[in-house]
Amino acid sequence: MAVHQFGLLRTLPVLDTAKRGATVLLAAPYAADDVWKHLPAKVQSTIIERELKVFTIDAMSVAREAGLGKRLNTVMQACFFGLADVLPVEEALALAKDSAAKTYAKRGSAVVEANLAAIDSAIAGLSELKIGAAPEAAAIPDAVELDQDPVMATVRRLIAGEGDLLPVSSMPPGGTFPTGTAKLEKRGLATELPKWDSSLCIDCGKCTLACPHAAIRMKTFSTEAVAGAPAEFESKATMGRDFPEGTRLTIQVAPDDCTGCTICVSVCPAKSKTDPEHKALNMVAAEEVRDSQRVGFDYYLSLPETDRTTVRTDTVKGSQLLEPLFEFSGACAGCGETPYLKLVTQLLGDRMVVANATGCSSIFGGNLPTTPWSKNAAGRGPAWNNSLFEDNAEFGMGIELGVRERAAQARTLVGQLAGALGLGDDLVAGLISTDIGVTDEVAIAEQRVRVEQLQAALAANPDLPGAKVLAPIAEALVPTSVWVIGGDGWAY
Repeated sequence: MAVHQFGLLRTLPVLDTAKRGATVLLAAPYAADDVWKHLPAKVQSTIIERELKVFTIDAMSVAREAGLGKRLNTVMQACFFGLADVLPVEEALALAKDSAAKTYAKRGSAVVEANLAAIDSAIAGLSELKIGAAPEAAAIPDAVELDQDPVMATVRRLIAGEGDLLPVSSMPPGGTFPTGTAKLEKRGLATELPKWDSSLCIDCGKCTLACPHAAIRMKTFSTEAVAGAPAEFESKATMGRDFPEGTRLTIQVAPDDCTGCTICVSVCPAKSKTDPEHKALNMVAAEEVRDSQRVGFDYYLSLPETDRTTVRTDTVKGSQLLEPLFEFSGACAGCGETPYLKLVTQLLGDRMVVANATGCSSIFGGNLPTTPWSKNAAGRGPAWNNSLFEDNAEFGMGIELGVRERAAQARTLVGQLAGALGLGDDLVAGLISTDIGVTDEVAIAEQRVRVEQLQAALAANPDLPGAKVLAPIAEALVPTSVWVIGGDGWAY
């Protein structure tokens, strides 16, 4: 059995299918003598109880030294054949080299030579793990937790790879699942993480705009708001005239959600004058900064979100101060589709409905049990549905017609019930207005206040004819943005 992603040992029952005495090949970002203490307690117990033979290799380092960057598949393949005893090792490696030469010939001789070098170095990098007599008390705890909410408990069991153990009765009867569940996965895939150098940052927001997974965030706040911040949380004074004097800014990484794709570093324009290779963001070994960034990200989440009515949403910097409601997707590292979807949710997500076609966007958008489509503290966020039959344009049109009909019915009922509910003329005029732009943050906020006043009046007059009809559709008076998203991520 080969385990290419060390972080998944915390979240998935990777070794549950290993038979007694099986051989396990583990790619680990640690020296062989340090691997055991970094294993979760459950994994340690499984290794001991099943008498597994475990071999480890820092495959990423071997691949990097050979010139393959982060591509460790060739290294792991060579090690697998070296341990599997399917063929004599020399014969297996010779065949692997021949296959690599044919596979990568079109990429040029340099790529071929890098793969051959990786195969030559792979076996030498293998070490057998020294297994302890018992699980260590200080071992990393398992990531899976129980949840009081039955649906969320089901979601967590599914994330843990225990779906086959669940009865049908544990599924939600209506077939709907909560949004914002991708944040529960905490896959920890990145072997390298971006580290922020605040002394070079120019506050442009390009890194957060380009991040495919919403794993790097930007937020502003007053100096007083972070007076009790932990040492691991870094911030700087803002630049330019966009914010009041004394405003501070942070660029914060979500270390367990980052995939290490390096897109943020690639787009960062801020470079050191003395060392052009050093930017405001630089990739460093994950183990050097993961713990401190966890503390920093937890504190970041505790800070209030930006008031949407106080920033310009038509600039890169302004848009990136808005909370993304599409976060931590399972899309491929460096995905080119998801940054656009994330940006749309920053601009319109709290009033957004999505009609999705089947394809990449439905796989990373709604692969049971998790979805990156999320919601804010007020419980508002994109409502998402998938059309299996590639008719999402018609599907979206139906949703749009339904949205318009609900809003029209709500406006009619407001006009009919205004006198009985004691609504003032100005309030009624605002409620039934059709001039509110879906991108006008100030007007949207004002309309929501009016809708709250309407709902309070309805709650005070529950027996009024028509009140029970209007109450559940009153929110339709706030403009809804309907988006049709194709399988390959295109949207309109």
